[in-house]
Amino acid sequence: MPVWQKDDDLVRRLKDIRAAHGLSQRQLSQRSGVSNATISQIESGAMNPTVGMLKKVLSGVPISLAEFFTYESGDGAEKVFYSASELIEISKGGVSYRQVGGNLKNKAIQLLKERYEPGADTGRHALCHEGEECGLVLSGRLTVTVAGKSRTLKAGDAYYFKSDQPHAFKNESREVCELITACTPPSF
Repeated sequence: MPVWQKDDDLVRRLKDIRAAHGLSQRQLSQRSGVSNATISQIESGAMNPTVGMLKKVLSGVPISLAEFFTYESGDGAEKVFYSASELIEISKGGVSYRQVGGNLKNKAIQLLKERYEPGADTGRHALCHEGEECGLVLSGRLTVTVAGKSRTLKAGDAYYFKSDQPHAFKNESREVCELITACTPPSF
């Protein structure tokens, strides 16, 4: 399931980041393992990537999803408190990731409030990144798959795993699922 509608900002960001790293589409394709045609379709706005697909493309730079969605927005000022409206949305569509803090460079933890609409998932490509992550389901149900093992978690249930193992998330229920997650280091 795509994580956003056609998004000119996403297209511009990907092109800018690729260019800032001196990579052609073909070079990014070779480094990420994503076909050149797919990268071209994403950059032209003809394809809306899933979270898993975008994460895989960005692995060729490398840059995390959080860095991708906050690119150009970090001002370096230390901030301590955040109102709900100041959480940074690093995804759009059926899966919402609202991050505490904009620029996580040189930070040790990434904290997210996640929301999965009914039927939403992280895509057909499993996520894989350095570090560890954990989460606590606040409401609804979420099926979590880690290294081929799946379990459906309900409100109050939690998970914790090394995130270099392939993992995916899906809301197979008819209700919204919300959870709080953390990743260290911020590599998602």
